[in-house]
Amino acid sequence: MTTLSMKTLSMKTVFATLLAGSLALGAGGTAFAKTDGAPFDPAKFQQRIEKRVDKALTGTTATQDQKAKVTAILQAAFTDMKGTHAKRVETRKALQDAMSAPTIDPAKIEAIRAEQVKMMDDSSKRFTKALIDAGNVLSADQRQAFFKVWNERNHGPRKG
Repeated sequence: MTTLSMKTLSMKTVFATLLAGSLALGAGGTAFAKTDGAPFDPAKFQQRIEKRVDKALTGTTATQDQKAKVTAILQAAFTDMKGTHAKRVETRKALQDAMSAPTIDPAKIEAIRAEQVKMMDDSSKRFTKALIDAGNVLSADQRQAFFKVWNERNHGPRKG
């Protein structure tokens, strides 16, 4: 391949990766809270988690203490992850600035992409840890029931 076609291929790869990363971060953000454009209300969000945990454990043998522990674990995780929103906004702005510059700097764009991947990985690790911690509070039967209901939305099971 010529140098020009390699640069074009590399830029296409960078753009595709950045687009995929941006979509994943955006989808992850909506998984945490549906605000419909309203300002984020931490108290309402904490209540939403409490209701979801209660619903997910209703009909199981989970005690009030277990429900409280699982709720606290998940609330702490979502609170920790909420702080990444401002960072995601900064990263998108940095990408916009880099792509709007008179000269495209592939190294700068790669650094932005790497930061996006790191944020996704950090969020995934934090949430996975919370799920493991919450799962350890419950028995095997309770865990199965919890995760079956937790993964459902108002319109039935999640797809994908």
